[in-house]
Amino acid sequence: MPEATTSIDYVMEKASGPHFSGLRIDGPTSSPPASSATAPSVADVNAPKQPFVIGVSGGTASGKTTVCDMIIQQLHDHRVVLVNQDSFYRGLTPEESERVHEYNFDHPDAFDTEQLLDCIKTLKSGQPYQVPIYDFKKHRRCSDSFRLVNASDVIILEGILVFHDQRVRSLMNMKIFVDTDADVRLARRIRRDTVERGRDLDSVLEQYAKFVKPAFDDFVLPSKKYADVIIPRGGDNHVAIDLIVQHIHTKLGQHDLCKIYPNVYVIQSTFQIRGMHTLIRDRGISKHDFVFYSDRLIRLVVEHGLGHLPFTEKQVVTPTGSMYTGVDFCKKLCGVSIVRSMENALRACCKGIKIGKILIHRDGDNGKQLIYEKLPNDISERHVLLLDPVLATGNSANQAIQLLIEKGVPESHIIFLNLISAPEGIHCVCKRFPSLKIVTSEIDVALNEEFRVIPGLGEFGDRYFGTDD
Repeated sequence: MPEATTSIDYVMEKASGPHFSGLRIDGPTSSPPASSATAPSVADVNAPKQPFVIGVSGGTASGKTTVCDMIIQQLHDHRVVLVNQDSFYRGLTPEESERVHEYNFDHPDAFDTEQLLDCIKTLKSGQPYQVPIYDFKKHRRCSDSFRLVNASDVIILEGILVFHDQRVRSLMNMKIFVDTDADVRLARRIRRDTVERGRDLDSVLEQYAKFVKPAFDDFVLPSKKYADVIIPRGGDNHVAIDLIVQHIHTKLGQHDLCKIYPNVYVIQSTFQIRGMHTLIRDRGISKHDFVFYSDRLIRLVVEHGLGHLPFTEKQVVTPTGSMYTGVDFCKKLCGVSIVRSMENALRACCKGIKIGKILIHRDGDNGKQLIYEKLPNDISERHVLLLDPVLATGNSANQAIQLLIEKGVPESHIIFLNLISAPEGIHCVCKRFPSLKIVTSEIDVALNEEFRVIPGLGEFGDRYFGTDD
């Protein structure tokens, strides 16, 4: 469907009232990758993390800058940069300067969109950019000075027409439209242009009636339909801004592979979890402590995995005689271990659970030889928690998953639980079995030439059972 606004679209957009439309991420980092026969290389895995790009649009003086400032203040633990579309105004020619009152600064042609695109693409690639400085009194750029903007975790692109060009929109992970009453916006513009930009009241009103309002109706308002979030009342809407910031925090906390594969889940990291990982990765730790802290971490992974099982609503009567509405656990469940070191944590979480076993010979990167399997007879009717403390190449995992599927277990009924995972293993499993879920406590850097996870924690089974002594 063409993006040009039709008459009926325009009428509907004008008639629509302010609303909070909710959040969705449909930018480039959340779209699934094109199918490929080979997984990305280690260089791709270790590439710099893509920044989170937020577009903020709305009418003149709608409160866009206030919203941006509030987001920046609340994202205090991340590096955030603000890029204003106003910085990319084209400088006026001498002829245009002589008739400046007839120049439409609110038309898309007033901006150097090509340079704006170059700026955002450069920042997304991890490189700094010299953003031009525009003089609103002289209506031209300062030729000898720039504002150096460094690459950051979050890039906020603000301007009245940042949603107009599809190429600019495609670079955004989140699009916010600040919706403020027209009378309020006019009053703010009058105050801003007279006080900050040295213009008289008559010229401000003439420009508003001749250019600003028609441009808003023709270009700005129709772009509202591209917004993921619409904020009524601008900076006064603290609830909407708080929700946006929480959502951004969640996305920034995700590993890049979780953005590529929506079926991959990493449990939320805390100092406790990082501390336990530090202990079990220390080659000098005692066997007793290694088992103790590994079991704690594995139990957290199991608990998180159980949260992805289906549930049914259940009502119970409490000791006070009150009714409590909760959920009932999934009854048809079993565990299947590839390495049995995760079984204790599963039994601690799921009383009396059936556990099957699969033994696969591992030799370097070729973990495909099935040695032994013993599974419940009715496994095809159950949801399966597949247990393997380390996901390395993914070859033995794929062999185990394929065996479960051959036994009649639907792919979507398998939840693969790992203590740590390598990116190569995640690529290998997710490309072949996109409907199962992977839950892990940490994704490591890569595999080395010996197909061992780095930084890793060595041979987990040997360290857990003491067979490396």
